[in-house]
Amino acid sequence: MNQESSLSGKKAAYFTLGCKLNFAETSTVAERLEALGVARAKKGEEADICFINTCSVTEVADHKCRQAIHKMVRHHPGAFVVVTGCYAQLRSAEVASIEGVDLVLGAGQKGKAVELIMKFFTAHTGKTVGAEDTEKIAFVPSCACGDRTRYFLKVQDGCDYFCTYCTIPFARGRSRNGSVASLVAQAEEVAQKGGREIVITGVNIGDFGKSTGETFIDLIRALDRVKGIERYRISSIEPNLLTDEVLQFCAQSRAFMPHFHVPLQSGSDEVLRLMHRRYDTALFAQKMQRIRELMPDAFIGVDVIVGMRGETDELFAEACEFMDRMPVSQYHVFSYSERPGTKALNIPHRVSPQEKHVRSQRVLDISRAHTHAFYSKYIGSVRPVLLEHGKRGGQMSGFTDNYIRVAYSPTPQDKDNQIVSLRLAGWTDEGTALIGEKV
Repeated sequence: MNQESSLSGKKAAYFTLGCKLNFAETSTVAERLEALGVARAKKGEEADICFINTCSVTEVADHKCRQAIHKMVRHHPGAFVVVTGCYAQLRSAEVASIEGVDLVLGAGQKGKAVELIMKFFTAHTGKTVGAEDTEKIAFVPSCACGDRTRYFLKVQDGCDYFCTYCTIPFARGRSRNGSVASLVAQAEEVAQKGGREIVITGVNIGDFGKSTGETFIDLIRALDRVKGIERYRISSIEPNLLTDEVLQFCAQSRAFMPHFHVPLQSGSDEVLRLMHRRYDTALFAQKMQRIRELMPDAFIGVDVIVGMRGETDELFAEACEFMDRMPVSQYHVFSYSERPGTKALNIPHRVSPQEKHVRSQRVLDISRAHTHAFYSKYIGSVRPVLLEHGKRGGQMSGFTDNYIRVAYSPTPQDKDNQIVSLRLAGWTDEGTALIGEKV
């Protein structure tokens, strides 16, 4: 029996926690297994293979990972259970001790998941634990869309920054990347499949080029020339790496959208110092202003951590004042979580869980006001919307070029993956999107 036939007819269930990078990697594994005859298990069906891609950015994430593993084992008795991702790398022995788990893959072996699954079904190998030295991990390419319209292209992995609160360098290793030529080839494949939009993903994508001697501007210039791809979005880029050259190129490019996601983490210079971030609020403010000068319509999403060790009431108030006056469209709020082995544990002054919750709500209030103001500014305007997830007789949704979510009642001619011009007529009843009307 060959390897392909050993998997043909089997069913797989997938569960992904965490970032867009994890989503892209899981989708790539699913596509490779489907090419070998493995169907995605439908709701209520028992799978032969369970693939769980984990996150470990917070203690809550660890807990969700354990819950997900137990649930998959319970719902798919007898399945071959594979657990990978950051939690599997950092806590490999803990994951391996969970009853029902057969294969634990660290960051370096994630790219070999399909081969190891095939090996199990041909040679019936026993339980394997594969966490390893992150210094030796190679870049593993990934580009997939799963069940979404947008494709996620992994261009970079790992991080060299070692912020005091973060375990990503320990979980994913040092910064590394694919070559511009290889990533352009993947984008060309997406275009051949009919893909219109690609989200550029990675851990620290502005640091692109450590492995190949190239730069991030080299990459985006080359991707912009790929025929058939009409939209690119940059998933997240550090403010100190968001160069004026990159901003000017995006403002004048053919396909890069007026949409940026830039981590701030704190609006207090003292907290940024405690975090070992590589910029201050003055640099961040300058980047925000420059985006607005070059692309007035740009959507700017920003990550913030509240409750960091050392964040006193006064420093948090200072941070809120800074965030409120930034020309930002939305804040994504995370509560600081103590991570074993991080330098932040040496910082005095801990913030209570109750106070972290209060601070999260305060930043969310700021975010809601900013998002409402940003959306409201475009009511009555006409913007291009990429439609997705259409159902016959049902409502479609999509995003404008500048990342406004739009709800749309389609005509019979409207289909998924079309870009149409819609007038933004007002808010939906839920207040989470604008209503689109055909021009």
